[in-house]
Amino acid sequence: MNFKKIKIAVAVTLGITTLTGCMGQMGVSKLVAFGNLKAVDNRYGRAGLYILLAPVYGVAAFADLFVFNSIEFWTGKNIITGKSPAVVDTNVGGAVFKVNDKIDSSMTKAPIAPLQVNNNVKNASFNQIDENTLEMHVALLDGTQQVLRGEKTDDSVAFYLDGNYITTVQVEELENYVAASQA
Repeated sequence: MNFKKIKIAVAVTLGITTLTGCMGQMGVSKLVAFGNLKAVDNRYGRAGLYILLAPVYGVAAFADLFVFNSIEFWTGKNIITGKSPAVVDTNVGGAVFKVNDKIDSSMTKAPIAPLQVNNNVKNASFNQIDENTLEMHVALLDGTQQVLRGEKTDDSVAFYLDGNYITTVQVEELENYVAASQA
C-alpha cells in the first residue's frame, strides 16, 4: 500500500470519526459547567465566571466534539461521565425515519466494546499557539504522539491532524453546538 492510499484511508477514517463525534453527552463541557456552578453560589457571579471561562468552554466543547463524543459513539460509553447508552442510542419514540427494522441488528448499537479509561492515552494537553490557533497534543502509551490543531479564520475553523487537513467547520455551527450542549 503506498503512502497516498494510507493518507486517504486515514482521512476517511478521521472524517467518519469527526462526523460521528457531534452527538454525545458532552462530558468535558458538563465538568466545566459544574465547576462554574461550584465556584460561586450567586447567579451574577456564575454569569461573570461563565464569560471569563468562555475560552475554556470552547476548548471543552472542542474536546467533546472531536474526541470524547467520538469515543462514546464507537464504544457506547462516555469515558468522562462513565454513562451508557450513548445519546445517539437513546430511544425517544416517534422517529420520523424508522430504519432499525430494515438493517442488520449490529448497526443499531455501538460497534466496539467500551474502552477502559486511559486505555491507550498516556496524557493529553492543550496549547494555544496564538489567538486563532489551538493544539491538542496526545501522547499514547506506545510512545506515539498526535497533534490535533484548529485554526480559526473570520467565520470558520479548519482542523488538522498531524499537519493533515481534516475538515472546516463554520464558527456559527460551533457556537450553536456549544449553546445547545449548555441547554
